[in-house]
Amino acid sequence: MKAYPKYKNSGIEWLGEIPEHWEVKKVKFCAIINQKTLAESTPSNFEFDYVDISNVNLEAGVIGSERYLFGKAPSRARRKVKSGDVILSTVRTYLKAIATINKNQENYIVSTGFCVISPMRNLFDTVFFSYFLKSEYFIETVSSISTGVSYPATNANDIANLITLLPSLSEQRAIANYLDRETQKIDHLIAKQERLISLLEEKRQAIISHTVTKGLDSNAKMKKSGVKWLGEIPEHWEMKKLKYLFSIKKRIAKKLGYEVLSITQKGLKVKDISSNEGQLSMDYSKYQLVFPGDFAMNQMDLLTGSVDISRFTGVTSPDYRVFCLVDKESTPLYYKYLLLRGYLDRIFFNFGQGSSHLGRWRLPREQFLDFILPYPSKFEQKKIASKIETFIESSQKIVTKIQSAIELLKEKRTALISAAVTGKIDVRESA
Repeated sequence: MKAYPKYKNSGIEWLGEIPEHWEVKKVKFCAIINQKTLAESTPSNFEFDYVDISNVNLEAGVIGSERYLFGKAPSRARRKVKSGDVILSTVRTYLKAIATINKNQENYIVSTGFCVISPMRNLFDTVFFSYFLKSEYFIETVSSISTGVSYPATNANDIANLITLLPSLSEQRAIANYLDRETQKIDHLIAKQERLISLLEEKRQAIISHTVTKGLDSNAKMKKSGVKWLGEIPEHWEMKKLKYLFSIKKRIAKKLGYEVLSITQKGLKVKDISSNEGQLSMDYSKYQLVFPGDFAMNQMDLLTGSVDISRFTGVTSPDYRVFCLVDKESTPLYYKYLLLRGYLDRIFFNFGQGSSHLGRWRLPREQFLDFILPYPSKFEQKKIASKIETFIESSQKIVTKIQSAIELLKEKRTALISAAVTGKIDVRESA
């Protein structure tokens, strides 16, 4: 892409040279900051959609909202927005919580943690303005004026004094049209790559679900298991209740100093307790011990929870279930994937009890122990586990390559936007 014919010094170190005919203006001279807020006298039964910082990210914009009555809403739910406004988080600026408000969102109320920037329509095309404020250059500038280490923040006055670039309106529209078209192409390529990852995940789930209950021999004679979720199993397989295969453990630590372990979608991980983010217990001495080889499962979240075999010595929540294989000659990995199917296919969820809408949907101890499981030979357990592990390992290599390709596409998108809105490339003829 070619450059502009002539450039001039912008007078801004981070910006360098800009096209000769572009203007440099502070935000406060071409936009209105925090124009409207909800009055404290607003009726308590006034209902609205509220957007907090956690509901916004740079790539997707506004990704969610919560419905509130004014009388029960958080005190920070005050800023009004309209279509074309850009909301920019002034707290935890490293999160890059920046979004453009569209027509479907213009009646939303956003947190006072956002700076609401309304471009003057006689100076700015709203789409170009949005691209500029979400460009790498502007975001880095916001980060540079933020203060604080663990909780970096800035304020509306500082944002108002930042620099924007002002091509003519017709040129802004040309740049915006070009970026709309080109970023859409890149987004389409990213979506295709993400779909490939989803297909690999679906295949992983299908292989786990099939092999742990049907085995590897497609010609094996089958028999009815008598268990609805199991269906048919190989004729020569046995069946056993879980309580004859596993022993539940509940060993309270009674002291501090252990690694804190948490179950995630990617398995049992050592939790970072240094950041002090999220809901963390202050007294880990009441947590239960976990040793290498122990199984741990999240019995509180049967919808998105998981199960894993620990590689660590540490402690984990007393609300998790920790258990061990009784038969030391059995293959732990086979049972890990068999139990994982309980989550993947919502088997545990269907046997759960409690209040699912309150997030208290758990699998009671007796229900868990009475689960009937297939019991292949030790040889078959090893073969099944090996096949699943081999597929996961090979597919993960593919996923890693795809993720690298996605990152490169995202970097290309970011660089293209920054180059266009700062005049490093001339896209007028391509628009």
